[in-house]
Amino acid sequence: MTQVPPSPIIAVDDEKNPNLYEAKTEAETEHDIIETPVIGESVDSSNGDDALKLAGTHAHHFDDKYYSRLRRKIDLHVMPILVFVYFTQFLDKNILSYASVMDFPVTGIYYNDVAQAFYMGFLVWMFPTQYIGQKFPIAKYLGVHIIVWGALVMLHAVCHNFAGFYALRFFLGMLEACVSPSLILIVSMWYKQNERATRIGWFYAGNLSTSIVGGGVAYGVTFFQGSIAPWKLLYLILGVLAIINGIIVVLFLPDGPTTAKFLSPEERIAALERVRLDQAGTHNKQIKKYQIVEAFKDIRTWIMFIIIMCTGIPNGGNSAFSNIITKSFGWTSRQTLLLDMPRAAIGGVAVVAVGWLSDRFNDRMTLILIFTLPTLIGMIIMTTMQYSGQKGVLQFAQLFQNLSAPGFPLCYAWNASNTGGHTKKVTINAFTLFTFGAGSVVGTYIFLPQNAPGYIPGKAAIVVLTAVLMCCCVAMAYVNVRWNRQKRAALEKLIADNGWSEADVEREREKVAFLDLTDRENVFFTYTR
Repeated sequence: MTQVPPSPIIAVDDEKNPNLYEAKTEAETEHDIIETPVIGESVDSSNGDDALKLAGTHAHHFDDKYYSRLRRKIDLHVMPILVFVYFTQFLDKNILSYASVMDFPVTGIYYNDVAQAFYMGFLVWMFPTQYIGQKFPIAKYLGVHIIVWGALVMLHAVCHNFAGFYALRFFLGMLEACVSPSLILIVSMWYKQNERATRIGWFYAGNLSTSIVGGGVAYGVTFFQGSIAPWKLLYLILGVLAIINGIIVVLFLPDGPTTAKFLSPEERIAALERVRLDQAGTHNKQIKKYQIVEAFKDIRTWIMFIIIMCTGIPNGGNSAFSNIITKSFGWTSRQTLLLDMPRAAIGGVAVVAVGWLSDRFNDRMTLILIFTLPTLIGMIIMTTMQYSGQKGVLQFAQLFQNLSAPGFPLCYAWNASNTGGHTKKVTINAFTLFTFGAGSVVGTYIFLPQNAPGYIPGKAAIVVLTAVLMCCCVAMAYVNVRWNRQKRAALEKLIADNGWSEADVEREREKVAFLDLTDRENVFFTYTR
């Protein structure tokens, strides 16, 4: 293994260097797609990532075997904690669904209201928590939130009325608003573009495994004959689990490669070099307003808005009503809880496998389309055959649609792979989850009491939303491919104008990697289809 010492960091005032920014290409002038790249012999590194202080502007070189060993070490120390976090979040969010078939005291339209309270809190606090969290060590910020939400989960056991449950669910949503965006940022810090879908798939599989564990625990507590109601015992058990999880995060999850105690000083630099040429950066505590503006001017933000809305609405309905719908097929309450377990197993296997395939072929869109079809087919069967009396067929349709579970984590990975600039990433992640929360609020009312037990209008709406989602995925891929073509043209013009050799191009690529440039600013950034 050979190592090149870092070059000194040179901070340059842009106003004194008029040639710091190159002219736009013809493609940019016509379509205003690519922002002017920061390229040249001098670069302003004063606003760069935290990684810039450790790794510098020029690459350190390590061999492939070294990187492979390092990646395995990162996987062993980081990923199990992320999986446990997501597992706990989804488990606690879905306790209400288990309680709904265990004599939970809130029913009818009030049950819908309690279900949507979580997403209202999620929406209210989504953007503030991201920008507040940017100022703090990310793992510590996340861990404290998990500990507090565990305490709130336990407090559900002493609630007796609608107002209390609504308030607790609302604050639970606020606390959990930081979880998914934080996990996506952590994955972006540690892993390359072609590794992120697999890792996001891992922790999302942890999410889906909650139905196996949660269903099993819920089934077990139904046999409890003590003085406390089974649904209350469920909240107490899972609340304690969340608190333990939060303590583990605070003590053992590193805030990033630059401070990871499980890595040697050399390994910390190597961890940064692994992600340098992806041009997406790591962590930056400065909130840059222009990156927020750019995020909302980006057409892909609004395409993803439609995609996530079409995902969030079904999620809101399914999270609260999946067990109620299963029971409507003709099963008992205990059978319903057991039947929730294989759904999760199917989804978990699909998420991990499809995440790996997505990284292997560097393609998000095609796999999202293929694995959205099971939802379309399953919901059509459940809509048309609800009153057929064939509960085996209906149960198969509900299980089959869980093969679509990879769709949402692939959207996470799409964002992680296609966004540069830390503030822009924070904004995109927050807006994506805000949209998901808004869709989920709507979704909690997609299955209304007057449509029970079949909920045909709600199921038909999911069919339509799924078709719209598939069309938007095609549009997103088209934009990414088109922008890559324009970036190649811009880079070729820079090479020709400056007479750069291949070594010069590589030097410039290394130089800008940790300058906290957005994907639009950085001519070297490549989008994943």
